[in-house]
Amino acid sequence: MSKLIIIGAGAAGIFCAVNVARMCPQLQVIVLEKSNHLLAKVRISGGGRCNLTHAHESISTMSKCYPRGEQFVKKTFQSFFTKDTIEWFAQRGVKTKTEADGRMFPESNSSESIIECLLNEAKKYNVEIKLHCGVDKIIPPLGTNKQFTLNTTTQEKMQCDFVLVATGGFPKAEQFQFITALGHSISNPIPSLFTFNATKSAKTHLPKLTDLMGVVVQDTHLKIKGTKLEASGPTLITHWGLSGPAVLTLSAYGAKVLYDADYLYEVQINWCAFFNETNALEKIREMRNMLGAQTIALRNPFGLPNRLWEFLLQSAEIQPKQKWSELQAKQQNLLAKQLCSYNFLANGKTTYKDEFVTAGGVTLAEVTPHSCESKLIPNLFFAGEILDVDGKTGGFNFQHAWSSGWAVAKAIVAK
Repeated sequence: MSKLIIIGAGAAGIFCAVNVARMCPQLQVIVLEKSNHLLAKVRISGGGRCNLTHAHESISTMSKCYPRGEQFVKKTFQSFFTKDTIEWFAQRGVKTKTEADGRMFPESNSSESIIECLLNEAKKYNVEIKLHCGVDKIIPPLGTNKQFTLNTTTQEKMQCDFVLVATGGFPKAEQFQFITALGHSISNPIPSLFTFNATKSAKTHLPKLTDLMGVVVQDTHLKIKGTKLEASGPTLITHWGLSGPAVLTLSAYGAKVLYDADYLYEVQINWCAFFNETNALEKIREMRNMLGAQTIALRNPFGLPNRLWEFLLQSAEIQPKQKWSELQAKQQNLLAKQLCSYNFLANGKTTYKDEFVTAGGVTLAEVTPHSCESKLIPNLFFAGEILDVDGKTGGFNFQHAWSSGWAVAKAIVAK
């Protein structure tokens, strides 16, 4: 009986395991997991709800949501895409729903639905899972030995015909040593999907943006000054800085640039993305003419949360009880600038909850996209975050895990 050993019991590894075991019953499938947790990221994703994919119907559009690996996922998506993910889980009793921003979750709102489904499939098709068992070394077939030999952390040597590395990403380059020892090269790992920390300023009586923690602004546009990086969407003000979809998207696309800048950077924020400084100034003048006798703080024409509006007025040197008719030209210009070109000085980053993603991994030029098989060593495969592929927040990294896991399963069955 031929044997497949999968290193890593995350989304990509388990998804490959259950599918290859179902399609090829005569193949022995073993999953090795160094920790005592199965599907750890599935469990915590989306605040415990599991954002399993995104509602994109076009491969070309979906692939643009991957700062690294766009061309690679275009090819893996051809055999297993978002509609296939939805259908696969639906056939096993897990119905999904789509939220307004395109993120997709199980109807149960619980990641346990996804975990239970996958583990039921593993049990049904006799997938063997070994916990507390990592792999230190992979020895490829050599000479008369036609099988791989794996040296495990339990001192056991295991032999198999196929190997899938699906360990997820690693934060340090040296952790890829068991892969580079095979001749594969690695794109250095750097963090992606992180929030922005505010620069700590000297004590002052003036309010700070972080005093507004908990405020969410729906339609913002963010730019990293001095670069071409920009993103739109909701922004959340936190006690340490900025978070939310727009920030996480910017961190994904700017992962390398911000890493090289040692996470010292300036973010230009447009709090009302449907305005620019010019037409915001026109709106301010219009309000001054129409509502001259009314207090500025009590009439917010930009639809911003009141706490943010009051903060921006203070930043523009406008007094709390000042009326629209009293607004001087300098204050008008300054308010338009605060609204549409607010400068946020960032110093450092914070991991987004526990949903960290690593940019970097196995160099894609050394892997065949349609099968995720190594171009250097036959019957060695890679799936999921171990590859130099990462998506922005919203279910894109899980879709890559399902698609690459499926690609490996189909390739092994074909052999």
